[in-house]
Amino acid sequence: MLLKDLKVVSFCHFLQGPAAAQYLADMGADVIKVEPIGGAHERHWSGADVYIEGVSGFFLCANRNKRSIAIDMKSEAGKDVARRLIAGADVVMENFRPGVFARLGFDDETLKKINPNLIYASASGFGSSGPMSQMPGQDILIQARSGLIGATGNPETGPTPVGAAIVDQHGGALMAMGILGAIIRRMRDGVGTRVEASLINSGLDLQGEALVNYFAGNKTRDVLDREKNLATWFHAAPYGVYPVKDGHVIISLCDDATLAEAVDREELRGMIGCDRYARRDAYARALRAATERFTLAEIAGRLDAQGIWWSPVNYYDDLPNDPQLTHCDVFRDVDVHGKSVRLLNHPNRYDGQVPDVHTIALEIGEHTRPILGELGYTQDDIQRLIDGRAVACPVATRVDHEEAI
Repeated sequence: MLLKDLKVVSFCHFLQGPAAAQYLADMGADVIKVEPIGGAHERHWSGADVYIEGVSGFFLCANRNKRSIAIDMKSEAGKDVARRLIAGADVVMENFRPGVFARLGFDDETLKKINPNLIYASASGFGSSGPMSQMPGQDILIQARSGLIGATGNPETGPTPVGAAIVDQHGGALMAMGILGAIIRRMRDGVGTRVEASLINSGLDLQGEALVNYFAGNKTRDVLDREKNLATWFHAAPYGVYPVKDGHVIISLCDDATLAEAVDREELRGMIGCDRYARRDAYARALRAATERFTLAEIAGRLDAQGIWWSPVNYYDDLPNDPQLTHCDVFRDVDVHGKSVRLLNHPNRYDGQVPDVHTIALEIGEHTRPILGELGYTQDDIQRLIDGRAVACPVATRVDHEEAI
């Protein structure tokens, strides 16, 4: 694979950092996920309370193809394990709040001493400095502060959040992109790089087109006031969502005469040649009145016949039956303690192939013993670390649980 022999140590939790590490792992990097003794946050929380045989859906979404080691980062023996991991790594990743990794004993200068050519990548909510650097960063908070919720909504519907953690996911992609750039630099110049990513910049980057148009066009907030069917404030009508008898359709930018013919609406014929941005609300209302007369199958035939760009509005249960998604191997079913679970695949193909899923660390510290062996610890050393709770592995975790019962 593309990143074969690249060693990555990830001290990441929640979604932004784990997603970044997962992209690298999918591309062939050996990613070691460092978890606390009790397991990463993702193992103990899941949206909609989804757990499969005790494994969190949240954990499964962003931790494929990684090996897991559990370390008590507050113990000196645990820190020694971390130092050995870092010494042999190409990349170290973390997404603690700014300053936390340094307080654990791993500030920039210490990391350079341990590994002079290290690529050190961190992610945070608001960056490593500034008046909000210590504030909690979470996807919906960033959607709000970056203007995304305000611009997605309108005065009629109110501020409208996006229904997925898109800032976290995009932030992970940006973090991975920065790391890949740093890898190229090290190959070329033989030096490490300090990479910093943040959710606030991710939220803004998602809105590049909208923000440039807003500020370059000297717009004001009233430009957000638009008919509810219109998807954005900066596109001309009909760009948006329209009802049909048995669902909804998206209709994109298109020739106005062609669209009027497709939906057979005199009011739209009378608007041919108008400024569809200045008159976007009236145009959207007229188109809504036209589309709601048809079923999805009827409107599909009409729009396809005229070559108009459109899409049905799908729901999640429609996706597994989508022929294009099936062709592209978007989903993969994996075994989780005897139960079949549907996961998303890596989003890219390489030489026509989707990267395989070869590892899922279902247990906390599932690979603690082999990783410690690779670091030069003897079996006696490893047992002492486990007994002293500087590290944990599945057997030790189960024994502790049984004793607690």
